[in-house]
Amino acid sequence: MRQFTHQIHVATRGKGLYDFTGEIQSWLDGHKSDGHKTETGLMTVFCQHTSASLVIQENADPDVVADLADFLTRLVPEDTRLYRHTAEGPDDMTSHIRAALTQTQLSIPIHKGKLALGTWQGIYLFEHRERPHRRSIVLHLLTD
Repeated sequence: MRQFTHQIHVATRGKGLYDFTGEIQSWLDGHKSDGHKTETGLMTVFCQHTSASLVIQENADPDVVADLADFLTRLVPEDTRLYRHTAEGPDDMTSHIRAALTQTQLSIPIHKGKLALGTWQGIYLFEHRERPHRRSIVLHLLTD
């Protein structure tokens, strides 16, 4: 087994979901192990933040990701009276809760050199903060 890592950055404009499937696939396409393209393996995608997260979600209809973001806003209201940790504003603790309810790590099989996602699936960074950020994502490829 061989292992490879790579770091990518996703720039956000504030709250919302940001599809970065193409950036992951581009790295995989350009990655060569001993001159051979990776055909099978496992890709781990890890978000290095506590106020952002990762989701695999539908990438065909933008209403899906908008509805998901709206739902989490209703589920975790930004009311500073509800939380102790509000040092960075009303979206401080709520962003940590939303990240805890989603995921900071995803594992995706590699099949025939491609991410083995379903037809309508994309990999999204879920930004939970109001202001823009540059989020760091670590990719870890395990292959034969």
